[in-house]
Amino acid sequence: MENAASAGTCSTPWGSGTKSKADTDAKPLRNITTSQSTCYDRMIFDVKGVSGKIGYHVGYVATFHQDGSGEQIPVNGGAILQILVSAPSYDPATNKPTYPAQAAKPLPGVKITGYKTFKDTKFGASSEGQTQIGLGVRAKLPFRVQQSGDKLIVDVAHTW
Repeated sequence: MENAASAGTCSTPWGSGTKSKADTDAKPLRNITTSQSTCYDRMIFDVKGVSGKIGYHVGYVATFHQDGSGEQIPVNGGAILQILVSAPSYDPATNKPTYPAQAAKPLPGVKITGYKTFKDTKFGASSEGQTQIGLGVRAKLPFRVQQSGDKLIVDVAHTW
């Protein structure tokens, strides 16, 4: 757990409105990991080989529906953050999975037990160059999206 600030000094002026950016260098998604900080929970999308910007569209939704089929996928928590990353979970040249997730199932290898904000994860779909994730959070809290090298990072604050 990172200790960037004590619980009494967390500043999260990020807001809860939808955030998006067009992609300029889409590559396949390789992995998704999470971590905790004093002020927020973090989800990291590893898109190896990216030299430009990673596109994304992140925002709260009332219900999580799988792209393509439109089927509703239940996501536990007080609010659902839908994350679309401009990185397929497969290699477009071979169609082989690069991140082996299954629709409507928790994200493989992601453990969020004991997290303050994250409550559930569900894989939606991966098609047309993007991957869809449903992130169940405790409540509709402020979040930010940033890129660090070949990683797209989504932080969701513990409090307002």
